[in-house]
Amino acid sequence: GYGDASAVTMCEKLGITSFNDKVKLAQAKDETYLKGFTIGVMTVGPHAGKKVSEAKPLIKEEMIAANQAHLYFEPESKVVSRTNDECVVASTDQWYLAYGEESWCSAVKKHVLDDETFNAYDPTSLEKYETTLDWLKEWACTRQFGLGTFLPWDQHWVIESLSDSTIYMAYYTIAHYLQGENNLNGDESRSPENIKVEDLTDDVFNFIYRKGFPVPKTSAIPGETLEKMRAEFRYWYPMDLRVSAKDLIPNHLTMALYNHAAIWDDEPELWPRGYYTNGHIMVDAEKMSKSKGNFLMMLECVEKYSADATRFACADAGDTLDDANFSRDTANTAIVSLSNEAAWIKEILVDGDKSNLRSGDELNFMDKVLDNETNRLIKATEDCFAAMQFREGLQKGWFEMMIARNDYRSWCQDSDIPMHEGVVRKWAESLIVLICPICPHWSETLWKDLGKEGLAVKASWPIAGEENKLLTRQAKFLRDSIKNFRNQVGKAKKGWKDATVVVAENYPQWKVDALLWMQTQFDKESGSFPATFMKDLKDWSTTNVSDKKQVKFTMQFVSFMKKEVEDVGEMAMDIKCPFDQLAILKESQAYLKAQLNLEDVGIGSIDDAELAVPDRVSQNVSPGKPYLWIR
Repeated sequence: GYGDASAVTMCEKLGITSFNDKVKLAQAKDETYLKGFTIGVMTVGPHAGKKVSEAKPLIKEEMIAANQAHLYFEPESKVVSRTNDECVVASTDQWYLAYGEESWCSAVKKHVLDDETFNAYDPTSLEKYETTLDWLKEWACTRQFGLGTFLPWDQHWVIESLSDSTIYMAYYTIAHYLQGENNLNGDESRSPENIKVEDLTDDVFNFIYRKGFPVPKTSAIPGETLEKMRAEFRYWYPMDLRVSAKDLIPNHLTMALYNHAAIWDDEPELWPRGYYTNGHIMVDAEKMSKSKGNFLMMLECVEKYSADATRFACADAGDTLDDANFSRDTANTAIVSLSNEAAWIKEILVDGDKSNLRSGDELNFMDKVLDNETNRLIKATEDCFAAMQFREGLQKGWFEMMIARNDYRSWCQDSDIPMHEGVVRKWAESLIVLICPICPHWSETLWKDLGKEGLAVKASWPIAGEENKLLTRQAKFLRDSIKNFRNQVGKAKKGWKDATVVVAENYPQWKVDALLWMQTQFDKESGSFPATFMKDLKDWSTTNVSDKKQVKFTMQFVSFMKKEVEDVGEMAMDIKCPFDQLAILKESQAYLKAQLNLEDVGIGSIDDAELAVPDRVSQNVSPGKPYLWIR
């Protein structure tokens, strides 16, 4: 809470020490005003105990009735029209939509805040909808100039655009019966069903869109056609997804929710199921501006970078409400990357000599790793796209797929072992479908080159086997080990030639104790640790670790292992390494030598008496964390 002195609380919270902290003071003011209204409680007066949001309209009415106040309106900030004139509030006749009406608002809020009925795709967006529902009250819905629909009961007025465009998605479902194709002007003579404007009565629309209404007896539209339109609407509704801009949350998008709730008050299952909103777009981290020379038109981008590279850069621009950044470097890089990958896939699977590839059921360690990574990334990409996270989907479905293939290709080349055709083909066909939503032309070309039937865009999503988390951990073990070994080679003294990879099967006792404690804290049903885990860790460490200097290392170790558990699951807490480190490293020995540019690399256990590993080396070795001993 904010206590009885919210200003003091906010200054302490934001670290405000001076009236010169203007940005923080503005933030403090906005938050205090908002929270004071939405969750604040009156502490004095006849309305003590009521929420501020409930008491405010009551006090307003009391003051007006007592002639202590009168209504006054002004813009909350300076408003400038498109003609560059400063706007003022005028006292005029006006029609309002009472969006703040309690039962109407509560019905919409219940729908929006239930993740079973509505998906905002982003917690920040959801918070904005909730704030708007608390804020949006009477909305002036008419004007006396401009284009629009006449207000049915007072045709001196035109419905303003935001109020007049809230359920038009329902019109989409039957537009092809009314207007047909290439008929934006609504020419009646081109209506596929010969439907005239005057035929579209309230009875017709009630039958099409509402339940419980009979077929209009006097309608000029055949009953069969009306039944088709009704079925079409029922097939497509509810609207599963609407994509729009973040600045429409406080008006159009929330109004659409309200108006769906008003028209289909008895069928909440027909209300919008999800809105995805995005920010504005920048070019190379700068706002688009003709004066800066960075103003890009869509056709210009397609001609310069190609459609697929443009889409690639758009997908990479960002997923959040923050302004997306279209990077021209990314678009240029995408051209090269897409071309190179297409050439490699064709070279290996289409034009190349198949005798240079292995086949059959026998798979080596890295065959299994690439197959497992393909399975993992198919599922990860699917989850990202389902959540409208296209940048993250691109990261999984393209960049991480490239890393997996590059590791596999390097391992096979350095080990002088041919790649496995089946494994590579599965990877390539999966990649083509995964990237198809972003780069469809690239995918369609390769899909045809690989001899696949039909179109890639119509292909089923790749079938992914269950991810083998132990194998994922083994692959990470090899990848991380190579990275660490490279760093060690770079720091080695000149003249040192002998190199041995040293592994350990067991943790020292203090780490074993820490892992055993972690196991007692882990909830197998939820697959997580309690919210108080870090606090409990501190209490446990100070009580059970006798050497006070060791407390810091214990907490660092447990924090690291907690992240490991989140990545690979409960097995990360095993007190012994759950896989054969020596076997993986020995199978990859040629790969290690090539990657580290060493003539020879030995591999051994820290427990090998003949190896005689010194203490300064053994201190750096733990299960799953080998060390390159150079001497």
